[in-house]
Amino acid sequence: MSEETKKTKSVSRRNFLKSTGGAAIVAGMALGGLAADPKDAAAATASVPKKWDETYDVIIVGSGFAGLAAGIEARNAGANVMVIDKMAVLGGNSIINGGDFCAPGTKLQKQAGVQDSPDLMYKDMLKAGQYLNHPELARTVADQAKDALEWCENYIGAQFTRLNFHGGHSVKRANQTINASGSELVNKLISKGKALGVKMETRTKLVRFVSNKEGRIVGVEVRKGYKFPEETSGKPAFIKARKAVILASGGFSRDIPLRQIEDPRLTDKFESTNQPGATGEALLAACQAGAMDVQMDWIQLGPWTSPDEKGFGYVPLFCERLVGYGPMIDPATGKRFFKETGNRKERADAIILIGHPVIIMGDSYAVQKQVFPNALEKGMQIGAIKKFDTLEELAKNYNIPADAFSQEIARWNSYVEKKKDPDFDCMIFPDAKPTVTPPFYAARLWPKVHHTMGGLVITKDAQVIGFDLKPVKGLYAAGESTGGVHGAVRLGGVAMADCIVFGRIAGKNSAKEKPWG
Repeated sequence: MSEETKKTKSVSRRNFLKSTGGAAIVAGMALGGLAADPKDAAAATASVPKKWDETYDVIIVGSGFAGLAAGIEARNAGANVMVIDKMAVLGGNSIINGGDFCAPGTKLQKQAGVQDSPDLMYKDMLKAGQYLNHPELARTVADQAKDALEWCENYIGAQFTRLNFHGGHSVKRANQTINASGSELVNKLISKGKALGVKMETRTKLVRFVSNKEGRIVGVEVRKGYKFPEETSGKPAFIKARKAVILASGGFSRDIPLRQIEDPRLTDKFESTNQPGATGEALLAACQAGAMDVQMDWIQLGPWTSPDEKGFGYVPLFCERLVGYGPMIDPATGKRFFKETGNRKERADAIILIGHPVIIMGDSYAVQKQVFPNALEKGMQIGAIKKFDTLEELAKNYNIPADAFSQEIARWNSYVEKKKDPDFDCMIFPDAKPTVTPPFYAARLWPKVHHTMGGLVITKDAQVIGFDLKPVKGLYAAGESTGGVHGAVRLGGVAMADCIVFGRIAGKNSAKEKPWG
């Protein structure tokens, strides 16, 4: 096990569980059905401090899309707001996200002649989620995604300039930021929040939620000056939340021990696309305070990641733009093996079943038309994306059987011309052309842990539900720290919609809470 893995393990699980009696939490999370009285949870999370170090109306844990949207809406509703993040910079995973925001009926879709609707997006979400989605949550995202996107454009000032496709969707509905990165939206959310007077503080790590004797969340204990991943760094402080606390701390893709509890196959052999701080201690702290979790064992691997670069990298922006335009090949056989436009789980499972990296490829027409230039350039600079003058040269580089590969490309090209794939039913787009124009580009693919579909149970109003099946007073949640929205599989580009939609809802509703004292 690497030193990084050991450190993550120490931060994410062992020390937390020692200090909180977390074995009971994990047992409750694993069984997913243990009821608990909020008053018992309050006792478990210790007493209210005699003196608070700071006081705000609303405290938000996490500074990604969901947390920042929540902070802005809570502030606009008149609340005094503080956003905290344990890392040294704001933005979480959102700032390294690919910048695709799925929404139906957008101006980019209309310009491209794409027919879409909230009903179709909802249908796609349920199908990909294996109908395990909580219907009212998925419906809320599908119905409000367009309004959320327009809020990001018109109020926040983010620019979305390109329409993309992600596997599992019926149509192109991913509206991409101008720089093909979540940083375009995150940085403008930060600027807007600060201009409104939202206080934002980094290196402030949540230790626990503070509950009163009635089980209401009244604040948080934190460590200020925390230096990830040094668990004992920083000084303890108590921050009072007069109205509510919103958990928007994201998922736990980097928390190897926790993800192995939910899915023992996801050892440290599987890397993650996430930033190092994507660990689950804040989620566990919420469960310790009486919040119920759901679908924690549905953990998504990205099928478009590469073993030739660290983290998220550039290959996902290359691969996802080429599905429906170029073939995915098993280098051992020289043949296609699965539907390129399938959803994330389907494709990741197919690659893992093969047992070795596969390649995605495209010719100069497809790559120049589809791939963001900066992603292509950066990916080629680090060697994760390669360019070849001929198909024979490409085959030789990846040790692909030349004859079988040549025949498969001819077969693929015939399907592209007919816009029909009888082998795997890949969605071939109207503007796709046969893969014949040099140079040719390719990248190796091997799945990495990307998104955790499970998290806290919430209502359509973003209120967190407790083990007594009632709302935990004073606690809201949004984004990847919640569960139920996506079911078994999150479709690409729906994370931004989920985070902004429920972040805004959580911010507005938390500000409406009556002060507890």
